[in-house]
Amino acid sequence: MSLPYCIAALYKFAPVSDPSTLRASLRERLNDPSLCGSLLIASEGLNGTLAGSEAAIDGAIKTLRAIPGFGDLDVKISRARRRPFRKLKIRLKAEIVTMGMPDADPNKVVGTYVVPADWNTLISDPDTVVIDTRNDYEVKIGTFEGAINPETLTFGAFPYWFKDSFGDRPPKRVAMFCTGGIRCEKATSFVKQMGIDEVYHLKGGILKYLETVAEDDSLWRGDCFVFDERVAVGHGLVPANIGLCRACKYPVTARDMAHPAYERGVSCARCIDHTTAEQKDRFRERQRQMTLAKQRGTPHLTGYELID
Repeated sequence: MSLPYCIAALYKFAPVSDPSTLRASLRERLNDPSLCGSLLIASEGLNGTLAGSEAAIDGAIKTLRAIPGFGDLDVKISRARRRPFRKLKIRLKAEIVTMGMPDADPNKVVGTYVVPADWNTLISDPDTVVIDTRNDYEVKIGTFEGAINPETLTFGAFPYWFKDSFGDRPPKRVAMFCTGGIRCEKATSFVKQMGIDEVYHLKGGILKYLETVAEDDSLWRGDCFVFDERVAVGHGLVPANIGLCRACKYPVTARDMAHPAYERGVSCARCIDHTTAEQKDRFRERQRQMTLAKQRGTPHLTGYELID
């Protein structure tokens, strides 16, 4: 049986002259009732994850690709059994992915794309420094063999980590990757401005690699965190056996769930000491309502904030 919800992870860096006007237009045009998810608009481009029926997603993609400059909007399609977001949000942002470095502009300078079929050769070269540009909690559940984990909590910390790590001894060649391609694309713009010529990034991100590279040939180890109700996916974009702490929105493995600090919907070892008793009571009530909704067969989603 095919999964009923179509999920489109999409982005493109391209100049948007009037983000407010575009937002108003898209609010009118993206009106299919099955559409849900999040779409960010900034002067540097678009970034979003949309879900809905196949017809709704096809229509949304056609609408977005009709915007001048977005004809080759990058889109990755996957499917889900349940509605992965509560509703559709279209928001204005200063950046479609927040780095906090105004000079890092992929519309002006960017690294060289490497398609998944050629990625293994590049990162297996001992002269290539391979960097995972995602946050530490994402790297925790999966990454490429031999990749450096910057151990950042936010993408905005990446430039400072890179300067501290390589400012005095820049590597000859850098290859970077992220979930869908947007963070590493912006990271390449920053790194090239650091004076490094050979800067590469994985086209389509980890998701495209897991979709197109056979597991027997793969250098990916673990699962890939995604920002919807699937939590994480593996090769072939099959949902992985990874849970989510509803309190802090961080992924939890079977080992994490066996920890004494873990209470479903309420806490995990990461966040148990960072919420009050009152907050925990609210989380318990939310979890109770979610359990009841599941028993009734009705949706009850807490939703995700888009990061990648």
